Formats: sequence, C-alpha cells, structure tokens
Amino acid sequence: MKILIIEDEIALQQSIAESLEKENFLVETAADYHSAVEKVFVYQYDCILLDIMLPKGSGLDILEELKKVGKAENVIIISAKDSLDDKLKGLELGADDYLTKPFHLAELNARVKAVLRRKNQQGKNTIELRNTVLDLNERQFFVNDKNIPLNRKEFDILNYFLLNKKDWLPKPALRNMCGETILIKQTTWILCITRSKICARNCRKHKPKLK
Repeated sequence: MKILIIEDEIALQQSIAESLEKENFLVETAADYHSAVEKVFVYQYDCILLDIMLPKGSGLDILEELKKVGKAENVIIISAKDSLDDKLKGLELGADDYLTKPFHLAELNARVKAVLRRKNQQGKNTIELRNTVLDLNERQFFVNDKNIPLNRKEFDILNYFLLNKKDWLPKPALRNMCGETILIKQTTWILCITRSKICARNCRKHKPKLK
C-alpha cells in the first residue's frame, strides 16, 4: 500500500513516515502546495495524509481539485486547525477522516488502516479467494490453511492482484505500486518467485494478467 504525506513540518513528516514504514507501507512525502499537486495528479496512492495549512497554498484547495477528478477518497486531513467549519468543509469535499494535531502516531496508523479497510475490504481484515487467504493485519498468506512465507514486496504485489483481480494490470501500475525506482524486470522476477512459492503448495495456478 502506498501513502502520500503532505505536511510542511519536516520533523512531523519524518516521524509519520517512519511510523508508517514500520507498518510496511510505502511512503512518499511533499512539503508544500506545488510539490503536493505534482504528485497527487501524476501518481496513484492508496491513502493521502493532507495538512490544510501549506506553504504557497491550502490543503483544502488540493482536496477540492481531487474531488473534481474523482480522487478525493482515502484522504485523511491532519491539521492544527480545530474549527468545526474546517472539519465540515474537509468532509464535504470528500475526506474520509479528520485528525487534529497533536495526535499519537499509533492513532494515525489505526485510522489509516481503517480507511483502507473500508474502501478495499468493506471492513474485513482478510482477502479470501478459493483456497487462499491473505491476512492484512498479520501480513500472512495461507494456501489450504498452510502459511506461505512472503517478503514485503511479494506480499504487496499479491495484495494488489487480489484487490484488482477483475482488472487488467499494466506493468507501469505495478512499478508505481512497488515504488518509483523498481524496474519492470525486477517486478516480473518478484512475480515469478511469488508464483513459485504458491504453486509449491499445490495451489491452483493463476497467471497474472499483464499488458
């Protein structure tokens, strides 16, 4: 899962990033309005943490533009502004949650996971397909009730496929999901290794759909 942190307080930004990375999220950051706009309209993110008060612009303006193009879902506003008007406006523009500073990182992590569950699994903590189960909380994968060890990228790619099992998945989308620096050949290799691990447990073969 890929998360964008839009926050101009660098110390707080780094603390949030480190906390989310410990939870095995891929994290990118932006510290001002213009750099944030460049990222949100070019890349796809599973969740965006958005500060309202930004250098050179407002986070609410970003949210309004996201709403116009249908990308306002999975946004959590993190702001020192605690007025009811700001909260209502943010939620009306499509934000999923509003967290007032200061906050505990554990609470933020829990809210991120809750937002992702609501969107992707309708509240479930697992994804089930035939004889397989992907446990999102424990980051474990089971075939016929047997645990298949996967590393971080293997787990994330499998999760991505299961969430998009009815869609054709172009290679650039996989590269974006795994991180901007990963090569297509590396992604393909990870897929091959993951598939071999699953097939080793006599699970039904399933060929990933790639363009």
